[in-house]
Parts: sequence; structure tokens; C-alpha cells
Amino acid sequence: MKNRMILTPFFLDQPRPGLLDLVTDGWWVNEPELSDAAVQERMIELYQPLAQEVRTAVQAEQRPVSVAGDCCTTIGVLAGLQQAGMAPTLLWLDAHGDFNTWETSPSGFLGGMPLAMIVGRGELTMSEGAGQMPLPEAQIILTDARDLDPQEKVALQESTVKHLPDVTMLLDEPLPAGPIYVHFDTDVINPTDAPAMSYLAERGPKVEVLGRVFDYLAESEQVAAVSMSSWNPEMDKDGRSRAAAMGLLERLIG
Repeated sequence: MKNRMILTPFFLDQPRPGLLDLVTDGWWVNEPELSDAAVQERMIELYQPLAQEVRTAVQAEQRPVSVAGDCCTTIGVLAGLQQAGMAPTLLWLDAHGDFNTWETSPSGFLGGMPLAMIVGRGELTMSEGAGQMPLPEAQIILTDARDLDPQEKVALQESTVKHLPDVTMLLDEPLPAGPIYVHFDTDVINPTDAPAMSYLAERGPKVEVLGRVFDYLAESEQVAAVSMSSWNPEMDKDGRSRAAAMGLLERLIG
């Protein structure tokens, strides 16, 4: 399957120009001029064209591969998949759960809430603005999530999201039938291999372990869409985190 490479060079609603170095021929760059509205409204202005590009790619029988500075852009990607008629299983690889709401988050960090928004929990301004319909919790597999806030952990345990705490458990897990949308937050990588993360979490799987998992997923031929939440390019002085993340992405999408 031909990949449609999409870059949204933002962290939430703020430009992250260091990501523009990734762009080569054939990439589509989602870089609209944002209004002076509130943060979530500005993010909707990013997600609406992203959803349109994802929908166009799927309709052209291409695989959308979205790269952005944060996990919230998954809302735009999923909206585009749904608008193209796809109801995928969402496989979410992340050091964090991203399952907070305003009520459970000790920090109020918007970037820790997208998975909750995707299933219809908490405030839905961004998902509704992007045209994303709630995804059933049972269609989500969250793996790693080694760094959870206390109330977030309870919410996950009480949900029907499948949480696999070790990414290698995927190798023994029968994949559900149908298309799979893989979201890869690069902070899932062990920081000894990829230290340039804004929200670093200790321990975690090393590159070679994740590589085996990504090979397995690629060989299934079920991966219909991919998104990657990037390292922090301003922190990546030696390029090590970029190399680790992009190498893994290549193993996933071929």
C-alpha cells in the first residue's frame, strides 16, 4: 500500500518548526494560518484540514501516515478515517495513558486527554469540532502506559479499553479482524535510546523490542493508518531520538 505522508508541525496549537526538516518530496504539510481564538478552537482549525487529507488518502487507497508534535492530532486522523467509512481498531503505544479528563488530571494538560476524548469522555470540544465520532472503548488496545496519574489509572481499569502493560504482549495477542490504526507516541521508547522527549518516562521498551512488535504488525497487512507523536526536535541535539523514532516508523510502514 502506498503511504500518504502528512506532517502537522505543531505541538498543540503552537508551531514546532523543527519538524519541518522531515519533509521530503510527496509530503503534505498541514500548516494553516490559525486564528486568535482559544486553544481548543485553534486546534480544531488544524484538525479539520487534517481529517480532510486523511479521508482523501483513504479514498485514493493510500495509507495515511501522520506525524505531529503531540497526540491530540489523533482526533483529526480518526475523524478522517471515519469520514472515509473506516471503523478501525485503535492500537495506542504510549508511555502515558492520555485517558485523563479535566476532572482526573492533576496538571490540566490537554495533551494528556486525547484518548479519553476519542471514546467520548470529558469535554468533547475538539472531537466534535473535528467531526470525530466516539470510538467504542472495546475497539482500543493501549500498550505500555507505564506512567499513569492515579485517577486516570482508575478510569482505565473501569473502562473496556484493553490495556497491555508490556508491548511484547502484542506478539502473543491475536489481532482483531479488520483495519488497524496504530498510534505511536515516541515517548514509549526507553529513554536510553530516545531521550529527547518533553515528558520523559523512565524504563520502557528499547528500540529492538519495539522493532519486533512493529515488524509483527507490518506483516499482518492490517495497518490501515498510522500516526506518530514526535520527539522534541529542540532537545535532540545529537539526532539520536529522531533516528530511533523514524527507524521504527519505517519498520511499521515499510
